[in-house]
Amino acid sequence: MDEALLRSLTPGVLTVLVRRGADFAAAEDAVQDALVEAIRVWPADPPRDPKGWLVTVAWRRFLDATRADTARRRREDRADEEPPPGPVPAADDTLQLYFLCAHPSLTPSAAVALTLRAVGGLTTRQIARAYLVPEATMAQRISRAKRTVSGVRLDRPGDVGTVLRVLYLVFNEGYSGDVDLAAEAVRLTRQLAARVDHPEVAGLLALMLLHHARRAARTAPDGSLVPLAEQDRGRWDTRLIAEGVGILQPALARDRLGEFQAQAAIAALHADAPTAEETDWVQIVEWYDELARLTDSPVVRLNRAVAVGEADGPGAGLAALAELDESLPRHTAVAAHLHERAGDRETAARLYAEAARKATDLAERDHLTRRAARLNVHRGGR
Repeated sequence: MDEALLRSLTPGVLTVLVRRGADFAAAEDAVQDALVEAIRVWPADPPRDPKGWLVTVAWRRFLDATRADTARRRREDRADEEPPPGPVPAADDTLQLYFLCAHPSLTPSAAVALTLRAVGGLTTRQIARAYLVPEATMAQRISRAKRTVSGVRLDRPGDVGTVLRVLYLVFNEGYSGDVDLAAEAVRLTRQLAARVDHPEVAGLLALMLLHHARRAARTAPDGSLVPLAEQDRGRWDTRLIAEGVGILQPALARDRLGEFQAQAAIAALHADAPTAEETDWVQIVEWYDELARLTDSPVVRLNRAVAVGEADGPGAGLAALAELDESLPRHTAVAAHLHERAGDRETAARLYAEAARKATDLAERDHLTRRAARLNVHRGGR
């Protein structure tokens, strides 16, 4: 059974049912039933038109459920006649499905889960494992999200920016369980880029590819984090880097700069440097200035302080850091890094230990603890 084919067909089948009058929740249930039937039937009797087969079976399941529900007899009257058999229209409404799943009325976590289920074609169990929550919890989250968007029509324009933020959330979850969410986010963003001509869509895809290219070098064999400056650049995926840069350059040339394009430009400068020492930090600071102008984000300004510390020296970085709220996540870790760069190992060790106590991610906590221990050992040796 070609699972990739089923997942690629799911959004289009779901959209056909919604266009025919099924509400989102009922349509999604019917499509899942059709997918289960396909897994049972197709190995012995593969259809000539897989999408048409799925639409037919899903529509029949929807009608069966509608007729069995006496509270929905008014909908039954509208859906009583099954459309004649034949090829499914070639129109692709997947883009509208992206907009629906990223609806502003949904919380970010609900939008992510619904996107993975409806557009990505993942099962509830796969999504639950990826997010390390019980399957029942994820099922409730998805069910609530489906009910929320059931009354939303697919003929209204959606917000590309909201869709991009949802996809970026998926990408940043990385990998857990049996679903590689970073790879899934790249796949879905490729689909979106093929359907909408927007420089920020290209920017997000480029950003994902450039970050994903460094994935193999981010962890040591024992699972510990490897900072960017210490990564083995020979393990970076040059094919993905070239693709990301090739997508980014035409997007930037359109002169409609957005936050994902700016982030991708920073990632491209890191990828372009043969060694950490040869990184063009001055240009990276300039891009952080653009990004701060676009987003006014304290996190962006925190990352900018690191870049300033590399471009103009740790003293300048600490001065930039002093302008920011100390309660910002990773503020203490950045201060530790800059103090270490300035040669103040005692202060750096204390701040690394403090940052480790604040860290919520176990891998990051372990990394910061190791940094503090290494500096303390160095001080003891002297």
